[in-house]
Formats: sequence, C-alpha cells, structure tokens
Amino acid sequence: MNRLALFDCDGTLVDSAANICRAVEDSFAAHRLDPPARAAIHRIVGLSLAEAMAELHPAGETALHLTLTETYKTCFRAMRETPDFAHEPLYPGIVDALVALRDAGWLLGVATGKSDRGLAILLAQHDIAHHFVTLQTADRHPSKPHPAMALAAIAEAGAAPETTVVIGDTSYDMAMAVAAGAQAIGVDWGYHPPRELVVAGATRIVTHADQLHGALSASLARPISAA
Repeated sequence: MNRLALFDCDGTLVDSAANICRAVEDSFAAHRLDPPARAAIHRIVGLSLAEAMAELHPAGETALHLTLTETYKTCFRAMRETPDFAHEPLYPGIVDALVALRDAGWLLGVATGKSDRGLAILLAQHDIAHHFVTLQTADRHPSKPHPAMALAAIAEAGAAPETTVVIGDTSYDMAMAVAAGAQAIGVDWGYHPPRELVVAGATRIVTHADQLHGALSASLARPISAA
C-alpha cells in the first residue's frame, strides 16, 4: 500500500499570512465593516473562505458571508496583479523535505482551503507542482476539519488511512486527519500554537522541515506523543 504525506498549504508549505490579512481587511473595508484583528485572521487560516468569513463576522448572515467571500477573491486577484504584491515564501527547508520524502518512496499531496486556481499559481511560482500526485482544494470539498479532502487524496494516491500522514499547522488539519483515520503531525511555524495541535490529535510536533522525514516514518511505525 502506498504511503501518502498530505500537506496543508498556508502556514505549512508557505507563509501566506500577510496577503491573507490584507485581502480580508480590503474585503471588509469594501463593505464598510470594521476589519478583524490580525490575530483573529490568523486563527481562520486553513478554513474554506465562507466558513472563515462566518468566523470573522459572526453577527452577519449567510448572504453577507458569501458576499465577503466573493469580495475577498476579487481583492486577492487585484492584489496579485499589483507591482508590490508580496509572493508567499516557502518556509525554510520545505523543498529539501519534499525531495527527501519523495526519494524515500512517499507519495505527496496537498489538502488546502485555497481554490484550485490559487493553489496552482502558488505551486507554479515555486516550481514544486511536480512533487505532488494529488491536490485537494476547497473548490471541491467541505471545509476542514471535514475529512473529505483527506479521503479523496488517499483514494487518488492509492494509499490507505493507516498509511497516510497529514502535516499541518492548525487544529483543523489535525482534526481532519483524525476524522479520516490518518496520522497527524503538527508544525510549529504556522498559525496555531503547538498545544492546540496536540489537543486536536497531533502525535508529534516538528520545529523544522528537516525533521519531517523522520517524523513521518516514526508516525507510521508507532504512534507517539508530542514532546
């Protein structure tokens, strides 16, 4: 059975917080709403957009959340075309970690709250699309922590829940892994603190991408508690 390493994107592969915060702030301003605090925006990274907007503006109705979602998409597209657009950088060591896992026989995938278009642009910018055999986005699945993205990735990769490890930076990623019957590894460089990742189901927390290969192998060998 194939082994699948299923990565979250924002906060795990790339640091996208600055652009996400700016797009949220612009979308709220477009509707004359007070923008949420940046700490609150960091909390919703990883959710699909409609669910994120509901969290950020709980007093609003569903129609407003959907309107904010569409405005966010428009704002982000406009940002991407400006000369000062800041590309979302890969975290240190990510490319080397992907290569090491691939060379060790792991299949790689992505499960993200991004759209198909947004994920494709990001992977092309960093020239890493060729590493992944399955790409699951919010365009085709319910928001995390629903397990649909993980289960679809597992099926597409010819893996099984017990041979799959989800790698992410939020409690939504960890809970998705648990719901899918997969292992969960948390990274401490993203947007939720490690203690929340452990509570949500992480069996290990890594502090640098160069630890991922060993951590994934250990997770399938036997579940362990985070230090």
